[in-house]
Order: sequence, then C-alpha cells, then structure tokens
Amino acid sequence: MLSFFILALASWLPPVQAAGMVPDTTVVIVQVADGEGRINVTNTDAQAALLHSSLQNIAEDKETLLVVTPPLTRVEPGQKQLVRFILQARTPVTTQRLKRVIFEGIPQKKTDAKSTVTMNVRQNLPVIIHPEGLPMKNDPWVLLKWTRSGNTLTVNNDSPYVVRLTKQLTLLPGKTAAELPNNYILPGQTLSVKLPDQSPESLTSVQFTPASIYGFAVNAFTAPLN
Repeated sequence: MLSFFILALASWLPPVQAAGMVPDTTVVIVQVADGEGRINVTNTDAQAALLHSSLQNIAEDKETLLVVTPPLTRVEPGQKQLVRFILQARTPVTTQRLKRVIFEGIPQKKTDAKSTVTMNVRQNLPVIIHPEGLPMKNDPWVLLKWTRSGNTLTVNNDSPYVVRLTKQLTLLPGKTAAELPNNYILPGQTLSVKLPDQSPESLTSVQFTPASIYGFAVNAFTAPLN
C-alpha cells in the first residue's frame, strides 16, 4: 500500500529540470602580473539560461580585490561564456589570497501549459589570487609546520601560499583522528585543534589529503609532527 502511495505521489508531482552551468576548471587562478584571471563556463542544458556569477569573501579576508564580468549574461545551449576576474587591489598583493566564486544557472521560464519545477544549479569554486614575482608551487602543503603540546595540535603556515586540504586529520602511529576548522590554511595563519583525551605520547606524524592549486586529486600526505 505504501509503495502504491509513493508511486501515485511521484506521478502527480511535476517533472524536475536542472540547468547546468559547468566551469572548465575547478579553480580560478588570478595572476596579479596579468591583472586578471579567466574561466570558461559551458551551458550544458538543452535550453538557453542566464549565467549569474558572484564573488564571495571568506571569513578571514573581507577585502574587495576583484570584479567579475559579466555578472549576468544569457548563454545559449551548448555554448561557452568567458568570465573575467579583474584585479582591483588598492595595495600590493604580497601573498596568495583566497576568494570564492559562485556560478549559477537560471533557466528561462516555460511558456507552455505544462507544470515544471526548475532547479538552479550552483557551482562554488575557489579563486586564488597569485602575487607577481612569486614562483608557483604545486605542493605548498609541504611547508606547513605541525607541532603538539599536550592535547593541542597546532599547524602554522608561514609561507606565502594558500594551502587547501581536507579537514580530517590522522595522527600516526595509532590513527588518532582530529579535525581542522576549515579546509584551507591562509598565509601567516596558525590553527589549533584539541586532540582526544589519552592521545598517545608517541605520535610522530600527521596525515591529510591536500588539494593542488589547480584542483587535481592528490594522494594523502604525511608530515612530521614536532
């Protein structure tokens, strides 16, 4: 009886359609030397839709550094739209900076009599602003410094690079679990987390999964614990 009710309800509900705006890459890099960054976004839906692009600050960095253009534009089905990120920094950028961009596809309203539920699909990507003259580093997580004092684990990023990684940490040996408050560590930032009570004194290393600056999958990395 229950399965019949679910099938009846499903047949009554209007069909759901999703508009798909798909970026070419999973990270936007803005080179200060170029004054801007660029990314192509493809409308994978079968119909034209509006592409809304908006920038988001992270909690630790509220400074407005970029302008996105175009903020709103129509994209035909199967077509690409070039989105530019224009640098607007008032002071020199000396370390990598982290922002986020949201790409949202807004489907056009149906004019036929059929009732259809449309869904706006969002893509939320990191934006990394890279200083002029700073060499690109594909593995900035090797520069992190991990220390332990009692039941407190501390990680310090004294490099000029943004490090992106999973929140989940594994301390070895013994596989003691810990979790960072964010999935990134900014240049000059220090984070501390509490370890479980009775964590072994013999812990010697920290294992985590980093993300490359270009968004490629990276194997788990083990760093020494001092």
